[in-house]
Amino acid sequence: MSAFIKNMKPAFEKVVSPLIDIFHKLNISPNILTLLGIFFISIGSFLLYKQNFFWAGVFILLGNLCDVLDGTLARKYNKSSTFGAFLDSVVDRVSDFLPLIAIAGLFRHNETLFFLSLFAIVFSFLVSYTRARAEGLGIECNIGFFERPERSAILIVSIFLKAVDIAVIIIAVGAAITAIQRIICVYKKTLPEAG
Repeated sequence: MSAFIKNMKPAFEKVVSPLIDIFHKLNISPNILTLLGIFFISIGSFLLYKQNFFWAGVFILLGNLCDVLDGTLARKYNKSSTFGAFLDSVVDRVSDFLPLIAIAGLFRHNETLFFLSLFAIVFSFLVSYTRARAEGLGIECNIGFFERPERSAILIVSIFLKAVDIAVIIIAVGAAITAIQRIICVYKKTLPEAG
């Protein structure tokens, strides 16, 4: 999580606290919100492919809100679980890819933008994978300026502005830089054995 998002998190959680209380009273679990999020993003991605930009933006925004609210609900009401954390990570990856796959489909007749969309998918995956793999090896590697919240924000704004071509370039470049930063981070922390 970037420093900017980390600083905004307490204020955001305070604003959404009444909504979180409603979810709790309705017995809605964090996992239900997680699955609802991927449902909304799936619809939004299909609409994006069909070039219905306004409603695509609305559904993808709702999906991302569900993704934020599930963690807030889990923390506030002590509903965190190992499976919930696993499910959230898996759904995050699918939520990353579906809109970018839709964009790749939009640009299937434009070779440059089509391949940039594919690069955006690959490097978005690498941002999360490099950190997860490093942590699996016992190495802390939470550096990088272009994580999922930043990518999602760029994507959503670009959809409403009908400027997904610009978003794909920004996401591909930003995610590539962040993935490379993490590779370098792990390299430096393992330098004595890196050879």
